[in-house]
Formats: sequence, C-alpha cells, structure tokens
Amino acid sequence: MRYMKLFFLVTDIGFILYWLSAGFSLIPESWAFKHHDHPFMIAWNWSFFPLDILISVTGLYSLYLQRVNRADWKLMALISLVLTCCSGLQALSFWTFSSDFDLVWWLFNGYLLIYPLFFIHLLLKEGRRTKQS
Repeated sequence: MRYMKLFFLVTDIGFILYWLSAGFSLIPESWAFKHHDHPFMIAWNWSFFPLDILISVTGLYSLYLQRVNRADWKLMALISLVLTCCSGLQALSFWTFSSDFDLVWWLFNGYLLIYPLFFIHLLLKEGRRTKQS
C-alpha cells in the first residue's frame, strides 16, 4: 500500500493534465493517436472524459480520506482502481479491434489496465484479513 499514493497521484493528476491538454488542443500532432482529427475518433476519445475524471475524483478523494484517517478510504480507492482498470481495458480493446498499434498509447493504456490489479488484490486481501480478525 506504500506505493499506492504515488500511483494515484501520477495517474489522477496525469488524467487531469491530459484532459486539459486535449481540451485546449495542446497535444502535439506527433504525440496524438492515429486519426485523432476525425470526428469519430474525437467522439471516441471524449467518451472517456467522464470516466477518467471520475477516476481522478475518486482517487484523489480516497487519498484525502486516508490522510484524515477515515476507514472508507479503501472503498473509494477500490472504486478508483476498478474504474482505472476499465479505462485501460476499453482503450486497448478499441485499439485491438481497429488493428491499431502505437507503442506509446498501448503503454499508457496497458499501465492503466495492469497497475490497479496489484492494489485491488492487496485491498481485497487486507479486507479479508480484517473480517477474519
């Protein structure tokens, strides 16, 4: 659990910065995903906005709850982790079905899919241990 705060901060602040960059068209063309300027792809990308912002809100809120020593921080963290995993999975599924492989976008979304699994496992394991006590 020691490292979860760092992962949350990187991911949640990263999402906020990404969406600010996307909203103000600050992402360089060379970094953008394939067909980023097509209306369908713009709509697809923005369909992630509510999910990604919800991830950031729940993740940052869980860190706040942990800091003020409220036990329900774990539930909020679990919600954030599951949503993060879903965000990565959805993006990778789309890239797979469209036969598009861009290493950078796959790495970012692979990170979103995989990193939460470790902390989900730890939270569930800790929850089982707490119930048994």
